[in-house]
Amino acid sequence: MENIREVLKGLMSKHQLDTKFQDLMTPVYEDADVLSFCEAHKNELSADGVARSASKLYEYVQERDKYKRNEPTLMPGYQPILIVNNHMIEVSYRPSKKLLASEKQQAFNMRVKAVNMPKMIKKARFDDFFPDQDRQSALTAALNFTQAYESEPHQFHKGLYLTGSFGVGKTYLLGAIANELAAQGFESTLVHFPSFAVEMKNAIGENNLAEKLTLVKKAPILMLDDVGADSMSSWVRDEVLGVILEYRMQNELPTFFSSNFSMAQLETEHLQINQRGESEPLKAKRLMERIKFLATEVTMVGVNRRQN
Repeated sequence: MENIREVLKGLMSKHQLDTKFQDLMTPVYEDADVLSFCEAHKNELSADGVARSASKLYEYVQERDKYKRNEPTLMPGYQPILIVNNHMIEVSYRPSKKLLASEKQQAFNMRVKAVNMPKMIKKARFDDFFPDQDRQSALTAALNFTQAYESEPHQFHKGLYLTGSFGVGKTYLLGAIANELAAQGFESTLVHFPSFAVEMKNAIGENNLAEKLTLVKKAPILMLDDVGADSMSSWVRDEVLGVILEYRMQNELPTFFSSNFSMAQLETEHLQINQRGESEPLKAKRLMERIKFLATEVTMVGVNRRQN
């Protein structure tokens, strides 16, 4: 095709009696992006093809300008571009950087499923976890796990049993691990166990106990937060926690825990005594064997950062 500017002038002259067409198309045919595109693709276009593409060129300029002004467009979140198809000019729409970033963030958020967990979990990051001397071992263990899991996700990796007093950062560290894994494309489920236990009791009446329990026990990576914070009935211990632990041990699924109890304390002071005050050491020991198979105990000490 000959000089593109001459072609566009010729198209306008053919419509010289149609002043409305000229008013609409003059700024389009003089648009720098349109001229540049036509020049770059002149070997693929004909004068007739450009003429028949007038409506598409007009659409492109209108939608591009609306996009730049952040006004509503035909395809919200998408940026118009010109393409050549069968010697004709058409408008295509590609996702904007803002939309891509939003979709990436949405996908990231969906990889971290938090059940009754504090909002700060979504923002927890290793970079913001201050590793003072008393918490360095916990951070190192967390980093070692994420690196090992990212390298060999199909191998079994023991999780962590984070124990320590209130406010030392156990829950935050679990969130940081989940978010680091999410950034690499892996899903985690974080569950506040005392709240989950209440949900399980309510689910009996709602007839969806099995469904809710299955979603948790089959999570690719599971984090049970605040285990031992509330008294646990024999039913919750055996039919909820026990079922979860048994499934995850048999299927070698990474599992994390946080608790104010050490492993030894959890067994003798929490799991062993039922709500009737009766001692059931064999059942407690059986559960602890599964916990120890799934996770390595890491003690965290320090000041209560919730009060700072």
